[in-house]
Amino acid sequence: MTITDVEALHLRLPNVEEIADGTQDVLVIRISTDAGLTGIGEVSSQSYVCKAIFEAPRSAERRHGLRYLLVGQDPLDVEGLWQRMYYHTNRYGRRGAAIHAISGADIALWDLRGKALGKPVYELLGGAHRSSIRAYASYLFGDTPSDTAELAQQAVDLGLTAVKFGWGPFGKDRAADLAHVEAARGVIGDDRDLMVDAGCAFDVETALDRAWLLAPLKIAWLEEPLSQDDLRGYEELCHRSPVPIAAGEGEVTPWGFQDLLERGLQVIQPDVAICGGLTVASQASELARAARRRAVPHCFSTGINLAASLHWMASCPDGDLVEYCLRPSPLMRRLVRNLPPLVDGRVAVPQSPGLGVELNEEVIAQYRVS
Repeated sequence: MTITDVEALHLRLPNVEEIADGTQDVLVIRISTDAGLTGIGEVSSQSYVCKAIFEAPRSAERRHGLRYLLVGQDPLDVEGLWQRMYYHTNRYGRRGAAIHAISGADIALWDLRGKALGKPVYELLGGAHRSSIRAYASYLFGDTPSDTAELAQQAVDLGLTAVKFGWGPFGKDRAADLAHVEAARGVIGDDRDLMVDAGCAFDVETALDRAWLLAPLKIAWLEEPLSQDDLRGYEELCHRSPVPIAAGEGEVTPWGFQDLLERGLQVIQPDVAICGGLTVASQASELARAARRRAVPHCFSTGINLAASLHWMASCPDGDLVEYCLRPSPLMRRLVRNLPPLVDGRVAVPQSPGLGVELNEEVIAQYRVS
């Protein structure tokens, strides 16, 4: 079997707001073969840039576009193709958008491999440890604490046992930050997990202040309180914080996650559509397990990302938590026809070969950027 085509399909809502919402714009990757099989993946990044990375023609050594590197290759050699893409984008890649683009190709290749072998992806990643994954609701903080409380009630009504709030107004005022988190805790009670995403808003001392402020509310983790580049800051914070510190949604490659673990991060958060794909996510969770830490997917884009994250978590001995985006965007709710549903706070892992999800061509036609 040989790869015959690689398509990068840019989908974008008519009005994209400048908020932390990855459901407004996505690059869907479709890899076709001479056997009639097609694999699908997703890139959660700057779609115009990553589309160019796929479509760039052959160039000098280590400067090629991804389509050129994949067409004519054996799609079953997923790990080998990851190395091929990584090496031959070295001069303009290694990190950033090039790895984001590789993520989409890698997810599509795992989907293809599963379809060719007649197995769901989790079996190819190491087997099933569970058939469903516990979900946590992922919300942006409301404009006011009462708005945040209403969202928390929505999570309770959905039967969720964990909820995360982030971004929005959080980080601008100490008293308001506490009021928002108190409002959420007051609604969900003490028997549900509550996480807070600070949206890279603080320096070390301010983050430490917020950690002590929120510790009595028993938050499960404080997420990305510092700049993603402030590795020394994370090292200091992790050793002084009274609550677990989580980060890594923007991190890429196994080397990047190893660095975060060595800095002391208690929870790393690879996004399969950013970090380098399922190949890297699986490596990152193995590193976390060896360090006796947690790996929990960041997943805030479409049903392709969700399906890939579910397969990854199902294959991990200690993987029983996934971010479940509740944004109303059609790219999240309708891009895949069979979006894995939320039932009693858990999400079933697709059982069909590959990722087990099917693209909705009507949504692609409606939102495709020509």
